Amino acid sequence: MLQEIYIVDNNDKIRKILGKILENDLEFEYEIKIVKPDWLEVALQNIPELIVINDEAVDGNSPGFCRRIRQNEDNNITPIIVISRIDKREHKLEVLSNYTQHYLTMPIDRDYLYYIITNLTRLMYSNRTVSPLTGLPGNIKIHAELKKRMRNREDFTVMYFDLDNFKSYNDVYGFLKGDEVIKFTADTIVKYVHLGESDKNFVGHVGGDDFVAITNNYEWEDICQSIVAEFDAGMRKLLNKVDAQRGYIEAANRKGIIEQFPITAISIGVVESRNLKTNNILEIGEVGAQVKHAAKTIMGSSYVVNKRDLSM
Repeated sequence: MLQEIYIVDNNDKIRKILGKILENDLEFEYEIKIVKPDWLEVALQNIPELIVINDEAVDGNSPGFCRRIRQNEDNNITPIIVISRIDKREHKLEVLSNYTQHYLTMPIDRDYLYYIITNLTRLMYSNRTVSPLTGLPGNIKIHAELKKRMRNREDFTVMYFDLDNFKSYNDVYGFLKGDEVIKFTADTIVKYVHLGESDKNFVGHVGGDDFVAITNNYEWEDICQSIVAEFDAGMRKLLNKVDAQRGYIEAANRKGIIEQFPITAISIGVVESRNLKTNNILEIGEVGAQVKHAAKTIMGSSYVVNKRDLSM
């Protein structure tokens, strides 16, 4: 996953150093951008994974800049590293007391800085992950990705995924097999959402059997068709021979009566930003819930797109 680092600076010396020490990192891919001190408020709208402040570029006022960052609700947990020529204990403590994770003095120890950044990135990635089962980021990151695209007025598509008749599968096959279905679902969604050239496409795991994907354009139909086809084929392999041949599962309902349930299917609600009249992520979620519900009324795996703003 692409990790954005913003450097508050007036030149690109530190950016070049970071680019050099991170270019061969095997775990994460980094995009490093320079942010002029006067541009900080605008830059914060993009909710980076890490912020580095050159103390010299802000005239030694790193504490004030850290407070401004923390006052932004979307960046109140974003890690901050301050790099400074000032080696005085009082200044270090003042900076660290204003919600800064690390204070480094120049000249930069490149190996030390490398491990600080990679360890912070790994920690934040882990903290933003809802389920160890899939390793996908959760609600905090999902909301951040939506806000970022909306503020930048990007064209994007959100896909909301949910499994139909998953409970009956769990009841018959058990939770361990159910976990296999969840992992298979995540792998299938990730495979096709990231199949294209864009490295800004995103997949998140809300929890349980609910997933969200965001693509950077409106080319969503091929993705949905591929996911539906692979999911249906894969689910057949996760059934025993009897259930696979007859095409349904027998399980007790809530009253204890044996019923026939269809094989687990995937429903996808698709929301195109061009069909929206809102810039509120909660309202986008409401539209997504409506189109996903419409998909769930269709027998078998399916997808439905919002042709208009259903929340209006």
